Amino acid sequence: MPIYFRDKYLPPIWQKLQLGERLSLEDGLILFKTNDLISLGKMAHYVQQQKSGDAVYFVLNQKIEHTNVCVLSCKFCDFAKKKGEPDAYEMTTDEILSKITPEIKEVHITGGMPHDWRWERYIDIVRSIHNKFPDADVKAYTAVEIDFFHKKFKLPIEEILRQLQAAGLRTMPGGGAEIFTERVRKLLFPQKIGAKGYLEVHKTAHKLGIPTNCTMLYGHIETIEERLIHMVKLREAQDETGGFLSFIPLAFQPGDTGIKPKNQFTSAIDDLKTIAVSRLMLDNIPHIKAYWVMLTEEVASVALNFGADDIDGTVGQERIAHDAGAISPMKLAKDKIIKMISEAGKIPVERDAFYNPLNVYSENVIGKIPYLNSVPFYHNLEKSATGGFKILPVAPRRMGMLSKEGQIDAGLFSLMDYFDQEENLELLDWCIATRDQVKSVMLFSKEGWTGLNGKKIGITDDTATSVHLLKVILEKKYNVRTEFVRLHPGVNDYASFDAVLLIGDDALKYNKVGLNGFELVFDLAKEWYDWQKLPFVFAVWACKNSLSDIRKEKLKDMISAALNKSEDEYGEIGNMQGRQIGLNLSETKEYLEGFNYRLGERERETMSMFRKLVNEINIKV
Repeated sequence: MPIYFRDKYLPPIWQKLQLGERLSLEDGLILFKTNDLISLGKMAHYVQQQKSGDAVYFVLNQKIEHTNVCVLSCKFCDFAKKKGEPDAYEMTTDEILSKITPEIKEVHITGGMPHDWRWERYIDIVRSIHNKFPDADVKAYTAVEIDFFHKKFKLPIEEILRQLQAAGLRTMPGGGAEIFTERVRKLLFPQKIGAKGYLEVHKTAHKLGIPTNCTMLYGHIETIEERLIHMVKLREAQDETGGFLSFIPLAFQPGDTGIKPKNQFTSAIDDLKTIAVSRLMLDNIPHIKAYWVMLTEEVASVALNFGADDIDGTVGQERIAHDAGAISPMKLAKDKIIKMISEAGKIPVERDAFYNPLNVYSENVIGKIPYLNSVPFYHNLEKSATGGFKILPVAPRRMGMLSKEGQIDAGLFSLMDYFDQEENLELLDWCIATRDQVKSVMLFSKEGWTGLNGKKIGITDDTATSVHLLKVILEKKYNVRTEFVRLHPGVNDYASFDAVLLIGDDALKYNKVGLNGFELVFDLAKEWYDWQKLPFVFAVWACKNSLSDIRKEKLKDMISAALNKSEDEYGEIGNMQGRQIGLNLSETKEYLEGFNYRLGERERETMSMFRKLVNEINIKV
């Protein structure tokens, strides 16, 4: 993507980004200081598109702030009250449940910390919501609240989280991070936990398989360098755990707090710079959120071309920011969110708490498998004029679900999804097939194959094909029966399983560095080849039968041209994504050269053989 820089200090940073190199704190300072806002936005947009394509996510969510009574007295907070004050309130569980409706997919719970609530009351809130609305993901309690529970109720942080998880907690919000420097903490929130406490809570949650968000409150008394230090600490924590789903820069709302920044509210330029720099610095956090509640709709819409790929959601009843003077509407309707995203030239994607797409509100959508092995198709497909098509990165299993609902027009489908929808899809001439090994569909095990009989295997939620292949190998090759348990996206408690099936970039990474506690590693493609002496086909290109002939021919021309161009530059086109996994240039090139991307006779023979074996066993996963 050509960028015409007006700032001579930006091209070296652009070069680093294109090579997949991590930016330093010094790079971040240059980015914040630049007056070349458009070039900064283009760089962030480029990185965002590598991760999310044209997708912008939103969720139908309900914010629950169960009480504003709080023992703390943080200078920047206009929400908290003392018990007995005129505006103080405490919601009952029935009042909380009355705020939630069946279409809500995420319930976001945060609030004050009263001195007299019992531990059981917090558990009851989570359990009651989960029991009454089992399809809604409960995202509850900030790290500050978890630390408060730990100290007040004399329970270890891990035990606090385990009990909440058992009650129905699925994810955690990222609030309470503020700014990770002691200078700011002592001046603005000395009673609150700092960086060490915040990160300890989140790392513990990640260890237990609870993904979380993370935040930064900016635009008060912090320096630009302190913002960057904050980002670097989050990036280091993500390197360690991989448990952060998204980063949310929160623009400070001064209200009547007594803290008066020079310009009261942050400027649109500062907001857009912070979004863009966040996307460029936080290379290992999947999503950057433009939180419209604090940014306003107008700035949030522009931010979707400055690196953000999430706009939060309908929110409903948010009080904390509005009590501090936020000027955005209290609630954005679903149709308005879809319109805002569409007008930014993006695909509106309704998601759940784990960023699984639930509904796609756009036409002419091509599904993109977001793994390194599909880069030879999509790298040049995205760079070319896409003939009116838009690209939606989505895990194979979710792509199949969306296709079944008529929300994906074409894509590189998991083989089992193609089998399932064969009557409605036209098979094209391309695939992802291995020769004798794959390196990215791996079973990490504590036992050999026969030792897994009767054991529990955690299986990826990302694809049906790899799961079916594992089942076929276990039952037909080794005569082994096991229990399969679905993993969820993000972090999982792998230690509770006897074996874990991972695919894609996660499998590649752990195949190189190892997965703690699992001494044996099996490549499913190699197991298949040693058994059947055939390559294995993991995915095939297909499009809807109902797509017009003109659109089909355009799509075929695009795929063919993109693949032809990629075949001479495997290492270069995969370098950025390969580096993030931990592969060097030669390892990336060798990996991609191990695939066959064209559907030939032996690949079709494999498809027929695999279908036969799948039909011979009763697979329920």
